Amino acid sequence: MASKLAQASWTTFDWAFQPFFTLVTTFIFAPYFTSAVVADPVTGQAYWGYTQTVAGIAIALLSPVLGAIADAAGPRKPWIFALACLTFAGCAVLWWAVPGIDGGMLFGILAAITIATIGAEFAIVFNNAMLPSLVPPERIGVLSAIGWGIGYVGGLISLGLVLGLFVLPQVPAFGLDKATFDAERMVGPLSALWLAVFILPMFAFVPDQKSRGVAIGAAVGAGLRQLGETLRGLKHYRNVVRYLLAHMIYGDALLAIFAFGGIYARATFGWDLLTIGIFGILLNVLAMTGSFIGGVLEPRIGSKRTIALAIVMMIVGILGILSIGPERIFFVIEVAAPAPDRGLFASPAEHAFLACTLILGLPFGPAQASSRSLMARLAPPGMVTEFFGLFALSGKATAFLAPFMIGLVTDLTHSQRWGLAVVLPFLALGLWLLSGVKEPKAH
Repeated sequence: MASKLAQASWTTFDWAFQPFFTLVTTFIFAPYFTSAVVADPVTGQAYWGYTQTVAGIAIALLSPVLGAIADAAGPRKPWIFALACLTFAGCAVLWWAVPGIDGGMLFGILAAITIATIGAEFAIVFNNAMLPSLVPPERIGVLSAIGWGIGYVGGLISLGLVLGLFVLPQVPAFGLDKATFDAERMVGPLSALWLAVFILPMFAFVPDQKSRGVAIGAAVGAGLRQLGETLRGLKHYRNVVRYLLAHMIYGDALLAIFAFGGIYARATFGWDLLTIGIFGILLNVLAMTGSFIGGVLEPRIGSKRTIALAIVMMIVGILGILSIGPERIFFVIEVAAPAPDRGLFASPAEHAFLACTLILGLPFGPAQASSRSLMARLAPPGMVTEFFGLFALSGKATAFLAPFMIGLVTDLTHSQRWGLAVVLPFLALGLWLLSGVKEPKAH
């Protein structure tokens, strides 16, 4: 097993990548894109959904192939480096996402978001595959939860930096101009810089698999052959297949909630950047707290039950959020509309929204951390990266479907609420499939 330094350094991967998910795809850039870069929020949500669809299809098609190739070749770090460079480049380009762009420039921004997402999600495949070699089986869930929790701390701190440097001061740092949305655009380069700095401990101190001396071309051929054999032999891994199907469904819902939660909140209440930034900090605190609670809970009740509990909480939270509008809570209770000059989260509807966010935010971390640790326990020895590629595939095979359905339903109904409601059947079906998975006991 790896040293304590190596284990701690492995968790910096989540810390390094989390600002991309927190600042760009969830709380700052995504709501800005849908409300300002694209003037119509409904059209913006649809565009964002279609962008995530393209990324999901690419990841679904290539994740298991890359995993099989990496298993044949051995080392994972070179792949992580190349993929991190893609995310870095995609984030850096977002500085040029000014309001009102169209045509080729708009396409370029959408392409940058897609490339950054693909790089991050592929890198996660290879980082996850390192987990079983770092700790004994009974410690996998704990280290996985710590990694997710530390990632949320990184997201929290990055949000705090954005608010402290660019939003709260009358004159933002570095001469940025609030009138031209510099703070919203700056989160792209900030995420890129954060990634470049904080991923270094993982490269420096985490041991990698030794090279098997296989040339790239031979590794591609061997990897594809192994993938074909694995797919043909999945009938011998029925328990793992059921789990992969469950993860495919509920993982799709998780990604959609992350991608569209901030967009929905901003559109519902008209929150400004400061308000949605504080909301993001709150949600990250909840997810971080939930990750550490999950790390304590999982050794006692198991990975499967931890995931199931998290899914149930998310269903309740989403139902609550969808029941709330500016002048109505729980579908039928009428409340006073938010006043234009109200304080922070001052209206009754916003109070109810935050209460539902508490139920929704806590299980995010445990759902993801325990999913990773359960996959590490289920993966056959010697095929870890390949099965983590299939795990990524299961999280992405229909990842294009939920964003596409959200975009399509939003387009057809002209309602962001009905668009977001798409996630509920995904969560329910994933929970049912998970109930039939047999979890191996940790030794």
